[in-house]
Amino acid sequence: MKRQLDLFLTLLVLILIWQLSAWLVNRPILPAPLTVWIAFLREARDDLPAHFAASLWRVLASTALAIATAAPAGLILGQSKRLNSLFSPLIYLLYPIPKVVFVPLVLLFLGLGDAPKILIIYLILFFQILVLVRDQAAALRPELLLSVRSLGAGRRALFRFVYLPASLPAILTALRQSVGTAVAVLYVAELYATQRGLGYYIYINGSTFFDYPAMYVGILAMSLLGVGLYSGVDYLEKRLCKWK
Repeated sequence: MKRQLDLFLTLLVLILIWQLSAWLVNRPILPAPLTVWIAFLREARDDLPAHFAASLWRVLASTALAIATAAPAGLILGQSKRLNSLFSPLIYLLYPIPKVVFVPLVLLFLGLGDAPKILIIYLILFFQILVLVRDQAAALRPELLLSVRSLGAGRRALFRFVYLPASLPAILTALRQSVGTAVAVLYVAELYATQRGLGYYIYINGSTFFDYPAMYVGILAMSLLGVGLYSGVDYLEKRLCKWK
């Protein structure tokens, strides 16, 4: 209850600051919160849901793909010192590179459609999950592994009943850390070669139609997308990691 109250008060303060800023600026480029809210209700009956759905699909698809590939790869590297030493230089070389710089290159290779947008977000999530899961798997206490092996567990059983449950918090932590970056990169990716998505919606309303209330509606929708994804990760952590 206290958390909900804190969130409500924070939201109230942000709206108040927004309203005061709108009065001080007194220009169409910064409409008042009520104006944006009216525009939100209008756009929600128009094509905003289609743009929101396109962005949501791209984020969810890239997230599922990243978990399906990076989590097993991280577990394998965490279990094998030989493979980890072989691939670590490549990981440390590619991990720090801002993946947004690959947007023009990916668009050139993959062209139009969802594939380039999904790939860019996937690259961000992949390395975050890979590194955290690998470190978590490598940090498991040897006595825990020995106790499970003493019961006759093979490599597959260790993977399923020890490494995977122990790495779930790392996977969810990586997702939580990557949500903001993924949504920001989604905005950049949707500026090119598409007519669907919140990034395109924000850009076209702000830079072409000069419909600033609609532009802020897109910004608000993208913020809600990020908050929803973050809250979804928190919910999954409570359901899947009850021991924490």
